[in-house]
Amino acid sequence: MILRRLRDSRADAEAVRTVATAAFGDGAFGGAPEDRQAVRFLRRVRHLVTTDPDGCWLAEDDAGRPLGAALACLRENVWGLSLFAVVPRAQGKGAGTELMRRVAEYGRGVLRGMICARPHPAATRLYRAAGFTLHPTVRLTGAVDAGRLAAPDGPAIEGGAAHRDLMDSVDRRVRGAAHGPDHTELLRHCRVVVADDLAGSGYCYLDDSGRVELLAATSRRIAVRLLGSALLSLPPGVAASVRHLTAEQEWAVDVGLAAGLDLSADGFLCLRGMRPPAPYLPSVQYL
Repeated sequence: MILRRLRDSRADAEAVRTVATAAFGDGAFGGAPEDRQAVRFLRRVRHLVTTDPDGCWLAEDDAGRPLGAALACLRENVWGLSLFAVVPRAQGKGAGTELMRRVAEYGRGVLRGMICARPHPAATRLYRAAGFTLHPTVRLTGAVDAGRLAAPDGPAIEGGAAHRDLMDSVDRRVRGAAHGPDHTELLRHCRVVVADDLAGSGYCYLDDSGRVELLAATSRRIAVRLLGSALLSLPPGVAASVRHLTAEQEWAVDVGLAAGLDLSADGFLCLRGMRPPAPYLPSVQYL
């Protein structure tokens, strides 16, 4: 097995997508190369390779076939694991352990860490061994019943690049570190709803598939307003998805249940050196 840093190339990004599709097999990474999800996934890989070249690794066999991939990012004083995947034929043979060791070295000396994890036994064992606390999470999914959802208690406007400083400021207050360049990438693929008044400040990213990608707010009142506004903005027929809700995010559970969404088990929010940020809905991709 050979481990190497990922290059900023279409070929390497496709190799990571091949690994992720084989490991998870749920179609979350797109089909044909021109598929919207595929394009977004490839951009995500290349974005992280550009911002965090020492945190992005690929494992290959002697023939150059991809066996596993791991993408980690450092944002100020928070280390995050954006992707960790090993193809089935290489699982249990040391590839995952070596990949985790390499990306952990990238975060050496950084106490705070975040991972949005699927309920995979081998991966969660590695995360626990690396010092992460595993917080069980739930998800909300389904069609929004707008008639059951209370109207927002104040203004929430369409945001954009002009709100970068506000969003970074909210990040620092809520999770202790700004997302920085990740906001630029998120704005390429998602709408963002922003609130900023005497009740507090916050933002919520929503993609065109109905998934809440990331939400951060300085008060529960603002968080409820943002999530409600985002759900109400979905076109008819588009199902909503809100993931990785820890017990600290009951405000979001209440909004989702009021909107008629279904609640189910999800995975784990793995944290090191920090408590679950709140009010906060993490991004699977950018933590």
